[in-house]
Amino acid sequence: MRQLSPLDAQFLNAETSTTLVHVGSLTIVDTADSPRGDLTVEDLRELIGGRLHLIGPLRWRLHEVPLGLDLPYWVESEEFDLEYHIREIALVAPGTDEQLGEQVARLAARPLDRSRPLWECYLIHGLENGRKALYTKVHHSAIDGVSGAEVLAVIMDATPEPREVEPPDPDAEPDEAPGTAQAVLRGVWKIAARPARFLLNAPTMLPHVLDLPGAQTIPGVPQVAKVVGTVTRMAGLSVIGDRPDPAPVPPRTPFNGPITPHRRFAFTSLPLEEVKEVKNAFGLTVNDVVMALCTTVLRTWLLEHDALPRTPLVAAMPVSVRTPEQMGTGGNQIAFMLTALPTQEDDPAQRLDDLHASLLEAKERFDAVPAQLLQEYSSVLPQALHGLASRTLLRALTMGSPPFNLFISNVPGPQLPLYTAGSRVTGSFPVSAVSDAGGGINITVMSYDGHLDFGIIVCREMVPDVWDMARGLHDAMDELLEMARQQATGGRRKARSTAR
Repeated sequence: MRQLSPLDAQFLNAETSTTLVHVGSLTIVDTADSPRGDLTVEDLRELIGGRLHLIGPLRWRLHEVPLGLDLPYWVESEEFDLEYHIREIALVAPGTDEQLGEQVARLAARPLDRSRPLWECYLIHGLENGRKALYTKVHHSAIDGVSGAEVLAVIMDATPEPREVEPPDPDAEPDEAPGTAQAVLRGVWKIAARPARFLLNAPTMLPHVLDLPGAQTIPGVPQVAKVVGTVTRMAGLSVIGDRPDPAPVPPRTPFNGPITPHRRFAFTSLPLEEVKEVKNAFGLTVNDVVMALCTTVLRTWLLEHDALPRTPLVAAMPVSVRTPEQMGTGGNQIAFMLTALPTQEDDPAQRLDDLHASLLEAKERFDAVPAQLLQEYSSVLPQALHGLASRTLLRALTMGSPPFNLFISNVPGPQLPLYTAGSRVTGSFPVSAVSDAGGGINITVMSYDGHLDFGIIVCREMVPDVWDMARGLHDAMDELLEMARQQATGGRRKARSTAR
């Protein structure tokens, strides 16, 4: 048993009929050389069922506190139905990537059943060339990027033959959920203690109110922050002016605003060797190159839709703040770094220079903010108001300028082949989420076994042509490679500063 953190509960309570807050992955597998000769749903149930005792987030179900007086708990599910959680479906011939993306989009648009552990896995048959796919989704309240990778590490193997796993301890008894009276008393005590906690943390929290994603776009907040800054400077608690300048205000785009329940999903891979060639030519990082690719793709899409803003887009990049002691605990330990994407710049070399500088500025801003700021602000309101407050805040964020234009996430992955029930994994494409506040596009990238796997999920009505974006990544890669090779012969200037 463990209690959700305030940030975990925010992911739970922000969910609406159009915004579903689960994340997952599309895994492509090749069964040709599998020792079993195939991959069946029975194989998956046997594999995951035999390792379920090692994967807390897949065993947990929600246990609500009466009257919403306190944060919910994760408790061990008394009844577990693997046939419900692990299912199979098939594509009709010919089983193209576009058909697979459409099927994943439909599955991603369905909510998870909150009376059960919050995850589902689908084995998808019928892909071209005899391939198969797994689409797995887990609620964001249970995992973030790091804890999600921990789940995959337990399920996957480094060899075709699955490793032996120690069985669960037959004498182990799961913790019982708190009784009604105990849960209510805990909740009442926390409500009584909340003002004292707020006062204790206020000197750290209040000077950083504008560092919360989207805070500067909410009417009235910048004025409040100015007053707070004056008071804190007089008290000697903080000097807001000494911190880096805030991220630029995001412009309006066709993919910002209220989303619909419908999704589209596209995926593609780029060779990591080519990304590193660009990285080395300009003294950048792999993440710099990923962001440059995304910037070019977004610029191209906006130009084609006659919607290119005159100012940079602003992307939110999730960053793990998980400590070594928090590894293996599930839940969310993340913060968000905002960075400007110079989509308005026509010259690709200048665009790359500007992006690199922007990323360094974003890192400087991020390092100036307490790592647990998002957790602390999430804990301010009583749980009984969390759902209402989360949804009200999301509506407020969509009334003026968006808090940012989209999420872009780059997740480092293993650089060796992995196997699922004996079948080799040939691609692992993240499938994230979109929202009213976070924009109708989410681009998440995972490096795996010598390539970068891009997953792009969108609101269907905002971005009906998501596969154009996926194909555009290859054009953007070609452009960067040409620049890198010209750089090697002295034909292009180097990025204006080296990566840190």
